Amino acid sequence: MQLTKYEPTRFLNRMQDEINDFFHHNGNRVLPAFFDEMESWSGMEWSPRVDIKEEDKQFIVTADIPGVDPSDIEVTMENGMLRIHGERTSEKEETKKNYRIRECSYGTFERLFRMPESADSKKIKAKGKNGVLTITIAKNPATAPRRITIES
Repeated sequence: MQLTKYEPTRFLNRMQDEINDFFHHNGNRVLPAFFDEMESWSGMEWSPRVDIKEEDKQFIVTADIPGVDPSDIEVTMENGMLRIHGERTSEKEETKKNYRIRECSYGTFERLFRMPESADSKKIKAKGKNGVLTITIAKNPATAPRRITIES
């Protein structure tokens, strides 16, 4: 059994961040509505920032994960849900706590995203380099929109 840290204000802090981001972008959301984020709020110390971009033939998911070895990150896709899971560990234990400012967070993280039906779960590539995780998900050509002619 794993003990998780209970943080009752985590949800409110995250909601405040979302509101700040909304107004920072003048009301224009960067994340399209069909990428419904499903995130577990309890027990997480930090959460990496993620960009999701749709191109003609693929989706590109970019996550800032500094200080995490790519071999310590698990990327899975099941039932249309993309899951990014891992852990950032502190390099050394500090016996003296003489920090003036300590903003770096350590611990497990998990991000879940519901992908559109056009995402092909069999054609996914992940690459980690310089603290950035890039996940490329091909689109299924069978679900591409097509123009239908109207008979008159």
